[in-house]
Amino acid sequence: MTAWVPPDALGRRVSCGTDYGTVRYVGGVSRTSGVWLGVEWDDPQRGKHDGCYEGTQYFKCRHPKGGSFIRPNKANFGVDFLTAVKDRYGLNDKQDVQYGTENTVVFGTKTVEFVGMDSVAEQQRQQLNKLVDISVRECAVSHAGQTEEISRTCANMRHINLSKNLISSWETVMDIASQVQNLETLNVSENKMKFPSTSTSISSAFSNLKILALNQTEITWTEVLLCAQGWPALQELYLSCNNITVLERPDNVLKTLKLLDLSDNQLLDGNQLHLIAHLPRLEQLILRNTGISSIHFPDAGFGCKTKMFPSLKRLAINDNKISQWSSINELDKLPSLRSLQCNNNPLMDTEKNPETLIQLIIAKISQLEVLNNCEILPAERRGAELDYRKIFGNDWLEAGGHWEPEKNKPSEEFLAAHPRYPSLCLKYGAPEEGELKGRQPLTLKNQLLTLTIKCPEKPEQKPVEKKLPESMTIQKVKGLLYRLFKIPGSELKLSYESSKLEGKEVELDNDLKPLQFYSIESGDCVLVRW
Repeated sequence: MTAWVPPDALGRRVSCGTDYGTVRYVGGVSRTSGVWLGVEWDDPQRGKHDGCYEGTQYFKCRHPKGGSFIRPNKANFGVDFLTAVKDRYGLNDKQDVQYGTENTVVFGTKTVEFVGMDSVAEQQRQQLNKLVDISVRECAVSHAGQTEEISRTCANMRHINLSKNLISSWETVMDIASQVQNLETLNVSENKMKFPSTSTSISSAFSNLKILALNQTEITWTEVLLCAQGWPALQELYLSCNNITVLERPDNVLKTLKLLDLSDNQLLDGNQLHLIAHLPRLEQLILRNTGISSIHFPDAGFGCKTKMFPSLKRLAINDNKISQWSSINELDKLPSLRSLQCNNNPLMDTEKNPETLIQLIIAKISQLEVLNNCEILPAERRGAELDYRKIFGNDWLEAGGHWEPEKNKPSEEFLAAHPRYPSLCLKYGAPEEGELKGRQPLTLKNQLLTLTIKCPEKPEQKPVEKKLPESMTIQKVKGLLYRLFKIPGSELKLSYESSKLEGKEVELDNDLKPLQFYSIESGDCVLVRW
């Protein structure tokens, strides 16, 4: 018996066991009988060839071993949306409607009075109508089903998870969404779909949509902009893992967007960001693992704010190739930036001491409040800025800096490397000559102290041993302890007990003094109170 093949099988998504693929060929194969499906598999390891079999090219694959032939009866072409919902929520009468007592029917976990099958169908609709948040992830959804059946049955849906199904085109997504009047959240990630390549008539299907996830769908940025004409209220857009390399300037679309996730797309270069820099309401931009090596805002000079990304508050650039401090300097030009994630960049390896690195970033970006998910306390900022002012004081003098304003003319090279230095001098005063004598080198090659850290008021807190540079200021130590013990650094009171003078406790009362000022030695114990 010949297995049934859908008339639109070519290009359709199918599954076979746990493997997913796209039908690239339907028909006969030499020296065999019957119909075969030529499938390009998402996982090339599942395939055997590139669509060429015994010298005949039946179809093409992107991977030389990405394709194979299967019989139609091995392919799952999927089910309609409503069937998947009923299966997932135990409301499918074919599987889950059971007869209870003489006058009742049990569907799912609900028992209802039996008054004929019309009543059963009505009860089923009532159950589905109560669903607001629906997930049919990995339920083999491939099409919408009968016209208006979804709107009649699931009228109250607002949030739908359609990820990792068998959806072949954006048109199918529109068919489903157009029947959900108040749709606010939609996740169609992990569906390799065809998207419109030319401008189409604007549908009202997504008129209320606020959150859309299109991760791993193979959408291009050009296709995003074409579809975005139908997303008038969209606030969050997730586009990770789509091989997006080139961006284009949005023209009258995405004006309401507050969050954009482009992570795991290898952008051509950092200048691509300029093309999306004028999204008026964009508050959060996620650029994790996008391959960018530099950031530059050419419209603003030293100490000035850029007109790009006017509303951007949160930026994630972790797992990239940024190696120069100039990119961190550029971030100070963003007028609204408050939170930054920048871990796992080559820049983070330029300082041996991670605390020094954190302090430098804090000092360079004036309005930053959160760095790598850690809050920056006012006292920590003050300490970082004072240290920065002192560390680069001699460089400032050598570059033409001076305590007298009329003689203060630092070079362009110095201002390019330290654009915030003039504002720090205005804030705290220019560094005095006495401060700059005998300063420690930035590499902190000085001696490390091995100290035991205890919390006397919290005996359940186990003592911690840390190695700290003797040049570390008390303020930096407090910042470290704040992160270590999750307590407000500004409220900390520190003292220490010498291993040589038992019972004597010395208060560490000056935030700007280094540990060596108090004659602390390895083996001493720092006491933390708050």
